[in-house]
Amino acid sequence: QVQFVESGGGLVQPGGSLRLSCAVSGTNFTMYGMGWYRQAPGKQRELVARITSAGSTNYAGSVKGRFTISRDNNENTVYLQMDGLKPEDTAVYYCNAPNYYRNYVPQFAWGQGTQVTVSL
Repeated sequence: QVQFVESGGGLVQPGGSLRLSCAVSGTNFTMYGMGWYRQAPGKQRELVARITSAGSTNYAGSVKGRFTISRDNNENTVYLQMDGLKPEDTAVYYCNAPNYYRNYVPQFAWGQGTQVTVSL
């Protein structure tokens, strides 16, 4: 059973930074592309960053230039470095393995997520 354990969220002021981590277990991590999704209150969950098993990355327009996704295949962990945070980045952040052949629909059950709040 694939499990995701997200951590690193918190309260930060606008312009600040956070680094999220997602520990993955129960699967051959190196076989999968990985992604970070987020869900803000009253909004649908959206994919904001993804990274292939080979390390190629792609970002949603709203975070491009501010967020950086990376992975450590030895530690089965995926990271999201978030800089220049804005109040509109406030959301619960989740990781999962997006299906690259099905419009990046997540392939596994969600973890608990980690809350990011950007506010004065």
